[in-house]
Order: sequence, then structure tokens, then C-alpha cells
Amino acid sequence: MLHHARWSETSPLTDLLQDESPPLRHSAFEDVYAILTGCLFFVLGMVWLKAAGLVTGGIAGLALLISYLVPLPAGILFTLLNLPFFLLAGHAMGRAAMIKSIAANFTISGLALITPLAFRLEDVNGLLAALFGGTVIGAGILLLARHQVGVGGIGILALALQKRRGWNAGRTQLVADELILLAALLVLKMSAGPFAISVLSAAAVAGVLIVFHKPGRYTGY
Repeated sequence: MLHHARWSETSPLTDLLQDESPPLRHSAFEDVYAILTGCLFFVLGMVWLKAAGLVTGGIAGLALLISYLVPLPAGILFTLLNLPFFLLAGHAMGRAAMIKSIAANFTISGLALITPLAFRLEDVNGLLAALFGGTVIGAGILLLARHQVGVGGIGILALALQKRRGWNAGRTQLVADELILLAALLVLKMSAGPFAISVLSAAAVAGVLIVFHKPGRYTGY
């Protein structure tokens, strides 16, 4: 019995799980593909939230909030709001990360401009929009973060704090999100129902990062 116990501790499966091989660098093609895919997820989530008249957290939520007040697409506002954070991306995450983050943000703006020409969402259930839209936005941010790309100034700040101080990016994002949602409540004078659903959308975004983006869990770069 002892022999079998010792064998199970050093089985091929255990060796595979404990593999300490050096992380693999992403290729240029993988970076480009990840940026395109992550941006598509991000924009699709914003389309769902906008169709339901909701707001979420982060710079995306701030852009959506302002888009209800001024005649500018949320995608353009998203890029304009992010401009001051590009320097932070370069200082905290390196020049390559800054370049990729700029590319991703302008890709999001371009996709946001052409998306209304491709399809329109009507009669969208608010609860479904919050859960689906928020989760898809979170998945897009996660995919981009795995390739050292920050989208949204708050996301860049959260990733920088996780890298430098070990703060969980999802939790940092969640705190900032709630502050932005509170601003939406006051500015848009949202009723309790839409506000609660908007909070749920922010939690869905942050939840993806909290669960799937923990230090040491992913070693590619």
C-alpha cells in the first residue's frame, strides 16, 4: 500500500501538473490575434449594455455614461478617455505593452464605429445584457491582459498595481467600478432597477478577472 501511495505522488500526471518549464513567449501573430479577438469581445459586450440602456464600470462604463449625454459614439469617447493612461502603461508595463495597448484601444474605437453598420440589438432583456455583456467584456479584458495589453485606464492601473504590489486586478477594478456606477446613478438619475442591473454587469466584468487572472496562474508573456 505504501508503494502505491508513493507511486501516486510521483505519477506522470503529477509531474505534468508540477512542470516548471520556462514560460513561452507569445509570437507576433498570437499577439495580433489576441488583440483582435479581445477587442471584438469587448465591443460586443458594450453593444449589449448600450442596447439595454445600462452602464458598467471602468473606462468603458465612463464612456457609456458620457455617450448618453453627448452625441459621440462610446468607442470614440473610450479612446479619448484612455489617452492619459497610455504613459502609465509604458512606465508600469514597458514600451511594448504601451504600443500594444494603444493599438488595442484604437482597434476598439474602429470596431465600435462599424458595429452599428453590421447589426442592431433591439428589445434586449436587461438582466441578460448585464450578465452576458459584462462577462464578455471581462473575457475580452482577460484575453488582452494575458498578452500584456491594457484596455481602459482603470484596467491598466489595476494591472500595474497587481504587477507592482500584488493587488488582485479584479478586486481593484471592482472598487473603481462601483464609484463610476455611483456617478451614473447621480448623473443619469437611474431608477433602482437599472442601477442594480448595472452593478451586476460590473460584477460580471470583475468576476472574470478575480477568478481567472491571479498572479502565477498564467506564465506566458
